[in-house]
This record gives sequence, structure tokens and C-alpha cells, in this order.
Amino acid sequence: MFILMVVVFVFGYTAIALEHPLKVDKAASALIIGTLCWVLYILGAEDILHLGFSPAWAAFTASHPDVHGVHAIHEFIVDYEIIHHLGEISEILFFLLGAMTIVEVVDQHEGFKIITDKIKTTNKVKLLWILSFLTFFMSALLDNLTTTIVIVALLRKLIDDKETRWFFASMVVLAANAGGAWSPIGDVTTIMLWIGGQITAGNIIVMVIIPSLVAMIVPMIILSFTMKGNVTRPKIDNDNVDYTTQSEKILFLIVGILGLLFVPVFKTVTHLPPYMGMLLSLGIIWVVGEVVHSNKPHNIKSKLKVVAILQKVDVPTVLFFLGILSAVAALQSAGHLNIMATFLDENLHNVYLIDLAIGVLSSIVDNVPLVAGSMGMYPIETAQSIALMDPSTAAYAANFVQDGRFWEFLAYTAGTGGSILIIGSAAGVAAMGLEKIDFIWYMKKISLLAIVGYLSGAGTYYLMFGL
Repeated sequence: MFILMVVVFVFGYTAIALEHPLKVDKAASALIIGTLCWVLYILGAEDILHLGFSPAWAAFTASHPDVHGVHAIHEFIVDYEIIHHLGEISEILFFLLGAMTIVEVVDQHEGFKIITDKIKTTNKVKLLWILSFLTFFMSALLDNLTTTIVIVALLRKLIDDKETRWFFASMVVLAANAGGAWSPIGDVTTIMLWIGGQITAGNIIVMVIIPSLVAMIVPMIILSFTMKGNVTRPKIDNDNVDYTTQSEKILFLIVGILGLLFVPVFKTVTHLPPYMGMLLSLGIIWVVGEVVHSNKPHNIKSKLKVVAILQKVDVPTVLFFLGILSAVAALQSAGHLNIMATFLDENLHNVYLIDLAIGVLSSIVDNVPLVAGSMGMYPIETAQSIALMDPSTAAYAANFVQDGRFWEFLAYTAGTGGSILIIGSAAGVAAMGLEKIDFIWYMKKISLLAIVGYLSGAGTYYLMFGL
């Protein structure tokens, strides 16, 4: 069963990658493997857990020494592991639902039109640089997932051709992941490292911003020599009835952007999960909509009220997240990811190579459990513990102190490595769902650019600090 879980995951992942040739929506494939991995896990739980690869099971038995047998195994999987992982997954899903709804509300009120009207250029290269830098710094302030949702909504107002929009949306994913890597609130993994004490906010900004910028700029420089022509703007139907006034467009744009910016502030002040701040922002913009449209005719209310706008939210993308993260959670709980992390440490034993490998793996497997596994494998070293080690061991252990090279570089690689495949990051999955980007198309057109950017940024970090 232990090996069969991997087989099911690989087949399911292949079905997701071949979504268009198979004509089966990726959400369906993700839900199937998300469920089957847990089914196989619990059916073969006794044999799987006795292999000794699951750190979670070891922790459970240590804290519950009086519980034994099949009953204990079922209690561990059903009452502890599923509930624990569902809680973590739900945080992402509710965050995503809240962000997508807020963006949809602003879009429905034509708030983004105020911004797109300011972007006059149709030159592909100029537009690429403008949107990439906008995305890079927005993702550091908000986070890469929210920023991608916002910028993809803008792209629909700027570019008519589907494949051109796919290309720009894919480059937005690269920029969003690069922008999120150097900010303590820009990516789930950097948030985890920040909260866990592996990094501090000021240090990660100073040490990782330049490599992250390089990871974004190098692909853009390459494209500046190869990309030609202009984009075609979507045709505006002048016969459409304008349901919102200019003041309402400005109001909902401001309330929407402030609501998104409020989320990292909410988290910093309250220490509560970011999804709660997102849901609070959604609630506020919902109330604003109810008040503003309270006296309007029913035909306008039916288009602009949040209840109606919720029907436009892309639920299949949310279900895809649920399925794929559930499958990865099963592999993490059973110990597959722990085996992978141990293998990297034993065979590479070099912090830069380990982090580079984790970054590449994060394009295949979600970077959150990979970083969580790394945090579990490597304790934060202190000056006192290093002083007691022999010189060769101490030199290696020094990379694992707070703000050590391992943690800084891990923030970069785990954040930007996911761009190599569209499925490798929350931003990529969101763009894939919103624009229906084809997995194979992304591999052909974008993956090589992402690899060049990833290695360029990594090389920059090594030249700056590794030597």
C-alpha cells in the first residue's frame, strides 16, 4: 500500500498534466487522488506505519503511550491527521475563496478599469515589464496568490487573445513567486519560516530581494529580444449599460485593495491565520455593497450584489486545491516526504544543493509540506550548541542558526522553484484555474524560462554569500 500510494499519486498527477488531451477536468482527477491516497493509507495503515517512516505517527505514539493496536492507528489517521491537515488546507481554501470573491466584486463594479485605462501601451515588451514589476512588489505587500488573482483579472481587460493572455499570466506567476520569496508575508513558506523563528523579517528582505529580482528579470531580458508586436485590447461594447457610477468604481477599487492590504496587517497584529483577515475584508466589502445598492432597481442589484457575484467564483479551482493538497497531505502523513528529505540530506550534505533540490521538487510537490519537512528535520541551532561541536560539524551546523544560510536560501528556492511547473505553486494553480492554462503548453513555453531565472537567482545568492 505504501508504494501503491505513490503510484496513484503519479497517475493522478499525469491525468492533471494531460487534462486537455484526456478531456477530463483537473479538479476531478485531483479529487480522486486526494481521496484514494487516504483510502489506501487507512486500509494499509498497520503495515505502512510499522515501516517507521512517519514522524507524525512517532510523535503520536510518544504522546499517547497507553494507546495500542488497530484502534490507535484509526484514531491517529481519522481523528488527528485528517483533521490536522484539513485545517491547514481549509486555511488556504478559505483564503482563496475570499480573495477571488473580493477581486470579482471589484471587477464587476469595473474598478480595475480605472487602472487598465492608465496603462496605454500595447507593446508586448513594455507591457511585460510594467506588469511584472507591478506584480513583484504587490506580491511582497499582499502575497503571491492574491496578487496573481488581481493581476490576472487586470489581464482580461488588457489582452484579448487567449494564448497571449496565457503567456502574460504565466509570466505574472514567475514575478509573483519571485516577489513573495523575499517578503516575510509574501508566500506561505516564508510565513512558515518567519513564524517558526528560522528567519527574521528584516534579514530575509535584505538578503533575498536581489536574488529574487534576478530570478524575475533574467527571463524578461530574454523575452525582450524574442517577443515582438503588440497586444490586442478586448473590444468594448458601447451598447452595454453602465451599472456603476465613476464614484462607485473608485469606491470599490479602494475598498477592495485596502481589504487585501489589510490581511497581512491583521495577521501581524492578531497572530491569527491570514484567511480570517481575508474573510473579515470580504464581510466589510459585502456590507458596503449592500448599503450602496440598497435603493437600486432589482436588475442592477442582481448583477452587483455579492450574493450574485459569488456565483461567478471559480469553484473548480478551489476543489482542485482541495484534492491535490489532500493527496500531498496523505504522502506527508505516511512518511513519503520524510524519506525524500532524508535522502537529500544523506546524499547531498550541502545546504545549497539541498535547497536547490527542494526548490525543483516544489514544482512537483507542494512547497508547504517540503518546507514543513525541512523545518522538522533541521532544528534551529544556537551559538551555545555550536560551541560544543567539533570544528567540522560546527561549520555545517552554523548554516542552521536563525537567519542562517540554509533558511535564507530555502525561502528563495521554495518560493521561486514552484514556477518551473504551473502546478508547482499556489499562484500557478490559481492562474491555471482562472485562465484554463494548459499544463503541457506551460512546460513548452515557460518552464525553461523559469529554470533559467531560478538558477540565475540562486547563482546570485551564492556569489553574494556562499563564497
